[in-house]
Amino acid sequence: MLVYGDSLSSAYGMPEQSGWVALLAQRLQRERPDYSVANASISGETTAGGLARLGKALERHRPAIVILQLGGNDGLRGLPVAQMKQNLAAMIGQAQKAGARVLLVGMRMPPNYGEPYAQVFERAFREVAGSSKAALLPFLLEGIAEKAELFQPDRIHPTPAAQPRMLDNVWRALAPLLRKP
Repeated sequence: MLVYGDSLSSAYGMPEQSGWVALLAQRLQRERPDYSVANASISGETTAGGLARLGKALERHRPAIVILQLGGNDGLRGLPVAQMKQNLAAMIGQAQKAGARVLLVGMRMPPNYGEPYAQVFERAFREVAGSSKAALLPFLLEGIAEKAELFQPDRIHPTPAAQPRMLDNVWRALAPLLRKP
């Protein structure tokens, strides 16, 4: 399994073993030892950067499942949603062509980005998942985003205390994709 994301998946601001990806690896070891996890997440990554390096990651790890958690930095930088959608669709296509099942992890923008942009941004993940037949987790930070105490002082990156909930959110969407290799 390849986790391909940004700072939310790379355990930004905390020990790596506290992040949801490390917790996923531990849970898989207990419940589905036929899977292992490679984390190719990079803090600050955009969908354009992710697209540029995905081929090598797929070749190196040869995953059965790709958890694609990118797009948040595109939104925070106000990049065009249409370009983000194209990049996400291209990455999903590459992963599927390589034989992987894909879980696309959605994100939402803070209210200060304006309702029109926030709506278009959030809808983009559903549209890409639907058109590419990828599984979708609509919002990684469901049950977390509204709780200031679960964020580091930057109010962007969740604390270690939020990571188990993030894992639970991912697990619900990931579980249907888990099957014997």
